[in-house]
Amino acid sequence: MWFFNSPEIVFGEDALSYLEQLEGERALIITDPTLHKLGFTERVERPLHAAQITTRVFAEVEPEPSIQTVQRGAALAADFAPDWIVGLGGGSAIDAAKAIQALYERPDLEPEAISPIIPLGIDRTKLIAIPTTSGTGSEATWALVLTDTAEKRKIALASRELVPRLAIVDPALTRDLPARITADTGLDALTHAVEGYTSTWSSDFTEGLCLKACQLVFRYLERAVADGHDMEAREHLANAASIAGLGFGNANLGLAHAMGHSFGGLFKQPHGRSVAIFLPYIMDYTLNNGCTRYADLARFAGVSQAADDLVAGRDLVQAARNLQARVGQPASAAAMGIDEDTYRGALETLCDYAEMDTQILAAPRIPDRSELEQLFRCAYTGEAVEF
Repeated sequence: MWFFNSPEIVFGEDALSYLEQLEGERALIITDPTLHKLGFTERVERPLHAAQITTRVFAEVEPEPSIQTVQRGAALAADFAPDWIVGLGGGSAIDAAKAIQALYERPDLEPEAISPIIPLGIDRTKLIAIPTTSGTGSEATWALVLTDTAEKRKIALASRELVPRLAIVDPALTRDLPARITADTGLDALTHAVEGYTSTWSSDFTEGLCLKACQLVFRYLERAVADGHDMEAREHLANAASIAGLGFGNANLGLAHAMGHSFGGLFKQPHGRSVAIFLPYIMDYTLNNGCTRYADLARFAGVSQAADDLVAGRDLVQAARNLQARVGQPASAAAMGIDEDTYRGALETLCDYAEMDTQILAAPRIPDRSELEQLFRCAYTGEAVEF
């Protein structure tokens, strides 16, 4: 028995105005300091106030939100007693909002204990996700990632009760997103689509979503990076992120995310950039074992017409590398400026954390310890994966 979970999604031009139709008394807005200073919070508060909803703001979410941050947010929620919790921002803010909702509803729970098998009993609050980036897909999923700052480790958590009640996908909120963040988050969406489609947990309900998201990213990411005010590209890329979220959120991910979580946590790198670094390497590794699933993605995205599935799969890997290069994504950890001695000294920990990551469970090819270490080495130097 399987499940498909989805929020109600309001998307397209002027989607933010839908907030005027909400019913409620109090909304707690979870965001980061930069968005708050730039006036994004006010843009969300205006339609909420028009709906006669009182607001309070928690603008302390850092990139890759920590356990301590969400505990502070939950304490504020306990004081304010909201009936709506609003996650405004990229994946970090939305993930933090999910964790804050969970801890507000279950104050006895430690953040690390958020799990599909532990009931949260959410009945006091409804969650709204409003993305300001186009990549994480967190607005459409029941997953979240927190950082244990003491151990420098990212923790992947999930609960079906944390699927947002409502997602507002308004491309106007991404119009002024810097090119570097547009690239990072867009490549995150591509990684979601590729890993969601090839996941061993994929299904009839998820495969079409991942195919479409992959096609949209290949078609529109470069345009959005080149011109942030290209609203056609912005809208399709925003849709791609949410569509990929629906796909992988109901199918799980794979090895690029397990390795990316481990790498990003240890070396303090943005999530999208981290998982994208590993994507071509794990695709080659999986293709070396005869996986033909990449061929469907290659043909649907229009990057290969090859009849042979393995050839089409290799075309997809090359197309991903080419796209990454065109949007300025480093091709290796060395190209990101990571010190070689520090990286090699961290290999054992990188492997430990990747093996503990839940995303590895659905990978179409799961490496043993020696293969995992070699994959990390290849992703540092940029050498080909030939095993």
